[in-house]
Amino acid sequence: MLRVIDTETCGLQGGVVEIASVDIVNGQIVNPMSDLVRPDRPISHQAMAIHRITEAMVADKPELEVVLPSYLGSPFYVAHNADFDSRMLPDMGGEWICTMKMARRLWNWPGIKYSNMGLYKARSLQVDTPPDLHHHRALYDCYITAALLLDIMQQTHWTPEEMVTITGRPTLMTTFKFGKYRGEAVSDVAERDPGYLRWMLKNIKEMTPQLRLTLKHYLGED
Repeated sequence: MLRVIDTETCGLQGGVVEIASVDIVNGQIVNPMSDLVRPDRPISHQAMAIHRITEAMVADKPELEVVLPSYLGSPFYVAHNADFDSRMLPDMGGEWICTMKMARRLWNWPGIKYSNMGLYKARSLQVDTPPDLHHHRALYDCYITAALLLDIMQQTHWTPEEMVTITGRPTLMTTFKFGKYRGEAVSDVAERDPGYLRWMLKNIKEMTPQLRLTLKHYLGED
């Protein structure tokens, strides 16, 4: 079983206001759960404008610690940008899988947007979402991420353990941040001037894991 999980928060620094999940079992999306949560801080105006969860909606709701046990018990938790959701939640007792990192590894064409909705539209995916919710509500986004996860699994046949490993790896760069091709797509440079990539791999001594992975990927050495 894979449990796709999503949180909505008071802002980038935390304060969960909603948690939701769906399970992937035998290729099907099942067992939807969602809870509004009374946060430990005020909801920022910026966050409220995105998810439209107001202070009044959560004023009488339980705290996160009360509802969290319902979401525990999965060996694998899946989130789009799992670094964020895993940081917002206490230890869940399972391994984390990130659909955004896997998508960055799989798809790298010009103009691609790596948000879950951007990928959902780019891949022309279809899933029945809760009719009374909208994008940036936790359960709605769980369905979008679950559809993306099923698409990735169908494309790659990666096992959960392989997806955990990929989640732990650096992601591919999409554009060069420095040098004579600064701002250009790595894929374009690799096609036009692969010798430059070979030169970088050989001569740059202090190289980030992300850059090394990217160069080796486009040189066919990964």
